[in-house]
Amino acid sequence: MNTRTLLCFFLTLTLYQQITCARPIALIYRGPAACKGCSESIATLLKDKYKIVYAGPREKVEVNADTLSTAKLHVQPGGGDLDEIWPHVRQYASPIRKYIKNGGRYLGICLGGYLAGTEPGFDLLPGTGQTDQYITSKGAVVTSEIDTVVPLYWRGKLRHVYFQDGTRFDLDRTAAPTQILATYTNGKIAAAVQDLGKGRIGMVGPHPEADKEWYAMYKLKNPDGMMSFDLFYDLVETLMA
Repeated sequence: MNTRTLLCFFLTLTLYQQITCARPIALIYRGPAACKGCSESIATLLKDKYKIVYAGPREKVEVNADTLSTAKLHVQPGGGDLDEIWPHVRQYASPIRKYIKNGGRYLGICLGGYLAGTEPGFDLLPGTGQTDQYITSKGAVVTSEIDTVVPLYWRGKLRHVYFQDGTRFDLDRTAAPTQILATYTNGKIAAAVQDLGKGRIGMVGPHPEADKEWYAMYKLKNPDGMMSFDLFYDLVETLMA
C-alpha cells in the first residue's frame, strides 16, 4: 500500500468515524415563551447524548421546517401563562405537527405539555386528546399555582417531582398507541408518550429536569431525597425508542 493510498484510507476512516459518532441534534426552544433557566436545565441533562441547538427569535436559528428537519428531538420547555405566550409560538404549530408526523420526536414539559393541546396549542394530540390544569381536577393535592413538590405514581412507584401549575393530559388512547408513564395521585395522567403519524409526542406536567437551584429558590425539599432526573431520562428514552 503506497503513501497516497494509505492517506486516502485514513481520511476515509476518519470521515466515517465522524459520521457514525456524530451525536443527534436536540433542538431546544429558548425565548420569551420559556421560563428563565428551563431550556438550560434540559440541555444539561441531554448534552451527553445530543448536540444541543437552541432555537428561538433571539437565537442563531428559529424553529421552522428547515431546522426541525435536522433534529432528532425537539423540546418545548416550561414557561409562562399559556394565553400570554401563545403569540410568541403560534407560528411553530404547523411545522412542528409536520415534523412529528414525518417521524420527529416532541418533548413538552409543563407549558410545553399544555401546548400539545388546542386551547390554544399546537394540536398534537390524536383524536379527542386535550390538556388542562392538574390543580383544577377533582382530588388534586395541589390547588394553587405556587411552586411546590407534587406526589405522583411513576410506573406504579410513588415519587415526588417539582411542580408549578403543571399539566394533566386527557388522552384519547383509542386514537393512537399510548404509554402512560405517570399519574397524579387522583389518577389523572402526569406523563405519557403517544404516537402521531410516524413520530411521537412525549409530555410531562411537572418538572423532572428541576435541579437543586430550583428547589433552593423556593426553599423546597424533595421527600425522595434526590432529584427526579431518572424520571426525565425514562421519559426521553421511552420517547426516543
